[in-house]
Amino acid sequence: MRFSTIILFSCLISLGSCACKKSTKNAKVEDGATTPPVTNPVASDVSFWLTKGDKSALLQKQNVALNFTATNNSYSSIEIDEAQVFQSIDGFGYTLTGGSATLINSLGATEKDALIKELFGTEENAIGVSYLRLSVGASDLSANVFTYNERPNGQTDVNQDHFSIASEMTDLVPILKKILAINPNIKIMGSPWTAPTWMKTNNAYKGGSLKPEYYAAYAKYFVKYIQAMKAQGITIDAITIQNEPLHPGNNPSMYMEAKDQAIFIKTALGPAFEAANITTKIIIYDHNADRPDYPMEILADAAASKYVDGSAFHLYGGQISALSTVRNAYPNKNIYFTEQWVGGPGNFAEDLKWHISTLIVGATRNWSKNVLEWNLAADPNYNPHTPDGGCTSCLGAITIAPAVSRNVAYYVIAHASKFVRPGSVRIGSTLNSVLSNVAFKTPDGKKALVVMNTSSNDQTFNIKHNGKIVTTMLPAGAAGTFVW
Repeated sequence: MRFSTIILFSCLISLGSCACKKSTKNAKVEDGATTPPVTNPVASDVSFWLTKGDKSALLQKQNVALNFTATNNSYSSIEIDEAQVFQSIDGFGYTLTGGSATLINSLGATEKDALIKELFGTEENAIGVSYLRLSVGASDLSANVFTYNERPNGQTDVNQDHFSIASEMTDLVPILKKILAINPNIKIMGSPWTAPTWMKTNNAYKGGSLKPEYYAAYAKYFVKYIQAMKAQGITIDAITIQNEPLHPGNNPSMYMEAKDQAIFIKTALGPAFEAANITTKIIIYDHNADRPDYPMEILADAAASKYVDGSAFHLYGGQISALSTVRNAYPNKNIYFTEQWVGGPGNFAEDLKWHISTLIVGATRNWSKNVLEWNLAADPNYNPHTPDGGCTSCLGAITIAPAVSRNVAYYVIAHASKFVRPGSVRIGSTLNSVLSNVAFKTPDGKKALVVMNTSSNDQTFNIKHNGKIVTTMLPAGAAGTFVW
């Protein structure tokens, strides 16, 4: 069974349950469950937003009194320690693939604007997505393969005279401009899946490596990309050198070993950015946590490392703790988590549990400044994607068919993005074997605690802060965000 919740755009996401504006008795939730709207909110020190694995509550604000008291009890406690301050947070979000942009742009004007406001706004019925990753050229979730400077067979363009982002002017750039109108401070990362084919050893979109004689030309390609996007009012905050450099099987893709990435950075990209006065962050690796040696090899090269802001990770292999391995070896370099898919049709309950406990909690507890799920949008058949190497079962955070349904990655990200705004810092919180959790202090001084009950039993527990406690409960397999 598909686990998306069909929601018409005439409805608001009111208090997390999907209630139509004219609803007076019950807010309809998928699978027949109903949740009464909050008509008489109780006084509470702590706001509590809940998502259950059975979808009977979806980012739903609970109308319960959670007030701090000096009274003790025998329940286990998650203690919040503001004296322990870790990394600052850049944001939470998705990859806005070319296919995602096309699907969103295909909506009618009213529906499109409502969706963008819901995703990127900060109002009560919005989820506040604060970070986006883009593909530089096509990704495997584009309708077709392309780069910004393909040349006829046998021709080259080392000066990038023919560079053009015209292919992005139909869908991606217009959607980004609408997003920036809602959130002008959103952070945007660019990641290429391949260099132009004339620069590669196999002259093909899929596989092959970047020829050393084109390092300077490819560096200029990045410069041109950042400048072209800036000319459209779009600031690229960071770039990664290559999406999944050890996986040449995507269409498009490009293989790049650590030693080659280091040479490219220190001899071409870093100096090119300096010469063009570009301050866009250079982030290395952008692949699985099973190879922490890859970014550490580059960071050990002082000539390359001086240009590098940090390392980016996916988790299709390895352990999330590898992020801390790299950070502890190079504490002056930042850590980012830039991609994880949900394979369709998925299992809402299990995907919710894994993604929140492993990524929202796990990645940030291992120093990541962001958490990005993979594609923002797909259609019911997981389209569009490239042929012969594009992902054929990547479930979007939303499905557009053309009505919009919201899938598990929507709620995974929302449990953090809505409450943990950019500029927040991670603070200390007690580790718990069944209540996976992470705490933050927001720029306005609030505390936000994300908790995932990974057990098969309901869990009653305390949140302890400044010597006082509040007692609450999370159902089995449920996620909660607590804010005070």
